[in-house]
Amino acid sequence: MHDELFSVAGQVVLVSGGSRGIGRALAEGFARRGAQVVIAGRELATLEATARDIGGELPVTPMRCDVADPDAIQALAAAVHEEFGRIDTLINVAGVNKRKRVETFTPEEFDFVLDINLRGLFLLSQAVGRLMIERRQGTIINIGSLNNYAPLKGVIPYAISKMGVAAVTRGMALEWGEFGVRVNGIAPGFILTDLTRKLWSNPTMQAWNRANTPLQRLGEVGDLVGAAVFLASNASAFMTGQMLFVDGGVSAGTLWPIEL
Repeated sequence: MHDELFSVAGQVVLVSGGSRGIGRALAEGFARRGAQVVIAGRELATLEATARDIGGELPVTPMRCDVADPDAIQALAAAVHEEFGRIDTLINVAGVNKRKRVETFTPEEFDFVLDINLRGLFLLSQAVGRLMIERRQGTIINIGSLNNYAPLKGVIPYAISKMGVAAVTRGMALEWGEFGVRVNGIAPGFILTDLTRKLWSNPTMQAWNRANTPLQRLGEVGDLVGAAVFLASNASAFMTGQMLFVDGGVSAGTLWPIEL
């Protein structure tokens, strides 16, 4: 049974970081549900290949944009608006990470992570938000992290950026609600992607995940599609400023090794 409450058909959806991993899965999820999807990223050839692979009822449109570049962000928002007349949903996925001890990070490495994960997200949301304010409607979905629940060792600049994403989400929700613009986020748990496959192939990491995740498995990129569609649809019409944890229960509490 088709339920219009959860429909995203006909929406113009812009996905930053849409060529691979979580961004690709979300782009495909919306495309298969009848949305007009635009994917953005730094490598045009990869974007074009992804757009061909995804297919969908409407052709997926690739557009190059480095979210660390403010001028590129403005150009992207203008190009999508010019081609499609509006942006109904923005999904901010683009992100990078480095695993190092906190005392070894250089200023350049810190800036690299924050410029893409937080500054870029803020500026793209700002550019698209202005267009949504003019129409007095729109939805922004920011991809956070388990670091929104508690920071993980070895990725402190990343944790800082994702905690900042939560602040941006709530702050923009506060200011833009009067214009009909909703801003929410999704905090994924441990998700298996091409970039994390090597990490999670380690038997020690696999055992640790099973011991600390109530659902006792890694997440898959497809596990995030339902939450994103929900947040972009009328089913969440009275929700804004929220961060949904899709994490297999990791943030529900702390598991400890006792028998009950």
